[in-house]
Amino acid sequence: MGEKAEIIIGDHLLIPCSRMSTLSNKTGSWRFLRPRYDEKTAPCSAACPAGEDIAMVEMLTTQGSFKEAWDTILRENPFPAVCGRVCFHPCEGRCNRGEFDEAIAIHGIERFLADTAARNEFKSSLEKRPPRKEKIAIVGAGPSGLAAAYFLTMLGYACDVFEAMPEAGGVLRWGIPEYRLPVSVLRSEIARIEAMGVRIYTGKAVSSDFLSKAQDEYHAVFMGCGHSRSRKLAIPGEDLEGLEEGISFLNAIRRGETASVHETVAVIGGGNTAVDVARSIVRLGGKAIIVYRRRREDMPAFDDEITMALEEGVEIRELLAPVRIDGTGESYTLTVRAMRVAGTDSDGRAAIEPAGEESEEIVVQKIFKAIGEEAAEEWYRPGERGGQQLTLSNSILVRQPDGVVVAYGGDLTNDVKSVVHAVASGKEAAMALDILFRKGLDAIKTELSAYVVGSGPSLSMEIYMAGPRCERNHHVVAYNEINIDYFHLSPRITQPRLLIDERKKTFGEIDLKISANLAIRETERCFNCGLCNQCDNCYLFCPDIAVCHDESKQGRHINYDYCKGCGLCVVECPRNAMILEEEGQ
Repeated sequence: MGEKAEIIIGDHLLIPCSRMSTLSNKTGSWRFLRPRYDEKTAPCSAACPAGEDIAMVEMLTTQGSFKEAWDTILRENPFPAVCGRVCFHPCEGRCNRGEFDEAIAIHGIERFLADTAARNEFKSSLEKRPPRKEKIAIVGAGPSGLAAAYFLTMLGYACDVFEAMPEAGGVLRWGIPEYRLPVSVLRSEIARIEAMGVRIYTGKAVSSDFLSKAQDEYHAVFMGCGHSRSRKLAIPGEDLEGLEEGISFLNAIRRGETASVHETVAVIGGGNTAVDVARSIVRLGGKAIIVYRRRREDMPAFDDEITMALEEGVEIRELLAPVRIDGTGESYTLTVRAMRVAGTDSDGRAAIEPAGEESEEIVVQKIFKAIGEEAAEEWYRPGERGGQQLTLSNSILVRQPDGVVVAYGGDLTNDVKSVVHAVASGKEAAMALDILFRKGLDAIKTELSAYVVGSGPSLSMEIYMAGPRCERNHHVVAYNEINIDYFHLSPRITQPRLLIDERKKTFGEIDLKISANLAIRETERCFNCGLCNQCDNCYLFCPDIAVCHDESKQGRHINYDYCKGCGLCVVECPRNAMILEEEGQ
């Protein structure tokens, strides 16, 4: 503004006064930069294989809108109670808050919302598309098969699920111990899927000719059989009587068929199955030794599970490769050779080689093999029967020579064998089949690229179904794009757990529930990257009063007649939910 002009006549000071409104001075005509509201993608969502809208979930939780937050998860993942317990939460590794102090306890909030929904008997209010004529058969009621059925049902398809075991759930029911995933929690999640109209037939194993016969009743088949056959060690003595498979041992525990163990037991392997077997042995009264050929930091098992295993008394012998097993049934001698690190493998883990010719003998009363699983039948694998094949990020579609379309997912197609990756493959296959029926096989890849979260490969069903999330920018917000002046240091909540001595004696759930107050306090720490949380900084800082409140979903708009493009609103937005761009873009 210019200086006031003053006129003095005699003893009187005259100050000129305008009788016109400044509304006539439309300062927007000065503008060459234009601010606008532009919600973006949070890095946690981009890192989540299921593409959950995590920033929105945290924001709704902060507001106490627990039902809406739970529904937001269900749009992308049918298993919030399961994933809140057993997911390895890659989202937290990408959380921008982690560069400020500590990452948000995202998986803990997910579990809190699921437990709150169960306690209050929330009913999902998600919409389904109108019914379609096509009918889908799903082989396997594990996480990928159930997820495929869930999302296909949302898209209007009728689904029949065939499961060989006496109860649905796959690895969730038969391969994960009760102390990590109580069966009541899983049954509640599956019951919600069935309530949508999904038909699950248990005790119904299918044979290799099922794919050919399916075309008489179904328009497509989803194969989500999982991996259930243990791999071979390929060493002398591994077929000795009395040696057991780790996955079979966990299955027996879930069936209630395992008695107490009072021996010293060796568990060969370094994945979650190996750790679960070792921790289960401790609970049954035995001593467990994990023998792993690489280093502890190379173990594919989840870090938290390894830490808790060590707390419970499990011993980990690293850089030891089994070379021979001898035994009589009363005891076994496991001969191992010391290994050393020799660089890095393509997967980032240590490459190893023998450290010499010397060997060591470990004497135990029982040995479990847990070096990973593979498909139980060759015909489960994609491509075994030929046909036109389309490979996607987490699933594979094959048009068989006889015309039957088969989608493969879960362990059969995923490099990472996790529950959330299984969910991702079920969702991707559901979208792909829907596009196939509407537009044909050739349209699938191009169309799917429009529904990625961030730069992908995670997909959003909400975006696919034209929900509000489709209006967001795919740009993933970086830490340096957050205005951290508006946040203060605050410690992450500590997950309450059973005491070590208590959890060693029981298969009861280890992680305890958190209160609503703790959940809200934790979500208040969230930056809500890229989302507008109605903080009103844009309104308060605008020098031209060009930000106006209204009744729209955004709750405000910019009056460009008076916005001169100074950019204060964009700079002072804590969460990078605005953008400043050249006029006319």
